[in-house]
Amino acid sequence: MKFMKTDYVKYKIANIINIQKIVTLHYFEFECTFNYKKESHDFWEMVYVDKGKLQVKAGNRELTLSQGECFFHKPNEFHMHSANGVVAPNIVIISFVCNSQSMKFFKSKHIKVPEKLRGLISEIINEGKKTFNLPFNDPDLKQLQLRNDSIIGGQQMVRIYLEQFLIMLLRHECNEENTNVFSSRETMMEHLAVQMQKKLDTYVYKRISVEEFCREMKYSKAYLSKIFLKNYGCSISTYIAMVKVSEAKKLIREHTYNFSQISDMLCFSNPFYFSRVFRRVTGMSPTEYKQSVKID
Repeated sequence: MKFMKTDYVKYKIANIINIQKIVTLHYFEFECTFNYKKESHDFWEMVYVDKGKLQVKAGNRELTLSQGECFFHKPNEFHMHSANGVVAPNIVIISFVCNSQSMKFFKSKHIKVPEKLRGLISEIINEGKKTFNLPFNDPDLKQLQLRNDSIIGGQQMVRIYLEQFLIMLLRHECNEENTNVFSSRETMMEHLAVQMQKKLDTYVYKRISVEEFCREMKYSKAYLSKIFLKNYGCSISTYIAMVKVSEAKKLIREHTYNFSQISDMLCFSNPFYFSRVFRRVTGMSPTEYKQSVKID
């Protein structure tokens, strides 16, 4: 039997965003008095505000970034970051080398990141923590060091997540077609999980039980607990504790209230329970945390 040779054409994939090198990865929890020196460098830097507000100077521009917003410093642009003296910010800074022509779009760009893309920023940082030794609150970090137990493929995943984030952000800013139609039961459940998270975030200064929350959402506790655990990897009660501790950390860094006042504001039953939950979530006491965020 004679076989015919089939000629296949190998299609060359176009890379519109190609990250050559990662320079630094940071997740900072700064005090409200934070002020970092002016600098410039020959690579890109993206600063993203996870919580609070950040003052940014870029060349001759001065602007305020609020929660969910980012700014791209182009290579060799002089810039400076500082808190406003009132609000303690949580910020992400990712610096990288990329010579792709598409990056011209991001030059000195101030963008509000759509909620559906913010999870990719978390993935970059989480993958980075499992790949590199990332010291806590060290703005002077100049070189990434691999962990001895670095996760397999971690470096590549950091690059992939970052490239995906930039491409999706570019699409969004260019107003490509977006749809909110649920294509499957799974996406519907993901949407419900996001709505749960948003609602839980509003209870940071309130006291609520998981049972009360589920009644408000009009679903059974078992159903919502299953969905939340699948999408966020923790229970609803654990997430409530994490939200309150995150806000407590911000209040501590703003130096306005003492621990007892913060405990009361966040609806903990007493300061001792507040301290116990804080340690369970962060691995340190409120006092130890207050000392750890001071930058000399």
